[in-house]
Amino acid sequence: QVQLVESGGGLVQAGGSLRLSCAASGSIFSINAMGWYRQFPGKQRELVASITNGGSTNYADSVKDRFTISRDNALNTVDLQMNSLKPEDTAVYYCNAFIVSRITRGLRDYWGRGTQVTVSS
Repeated sequence: QVQLVESGGGLVQAGGSLRLSCAASGSIFSINAMGWYRQFPGKQRELVASITNGGSTNYADSVKDRFTISRDNALNTVDLQMNSLKPEDTAVYYCNAFIVSRITRGLRDYWGRGTQVTVSS
């Protein structure tokens, strides 16, 4: 069993900052890419940022130069530092990771339950 648990969401004023954290735990053999997605009401989930186990990153154009993704491979965590937040960043943010199970040695992606980020104008 593998779990992803997010923390760090909340309410912030426009221009402010928040840091989201996600910890993977359970029967983990290895973790490949990790990332953060967000979902606006009535819309599909979209990629915000991703990072490989080698540290290569990818960002949505809308968050480039404002958000920074990082990970700690020893702790199985991935963080998203969000600066210069805008009201249009308001969404539910989900952690995602491609994990090889220690039990099955199979690779699949896992999702956290999501954390609400609200940016007031």
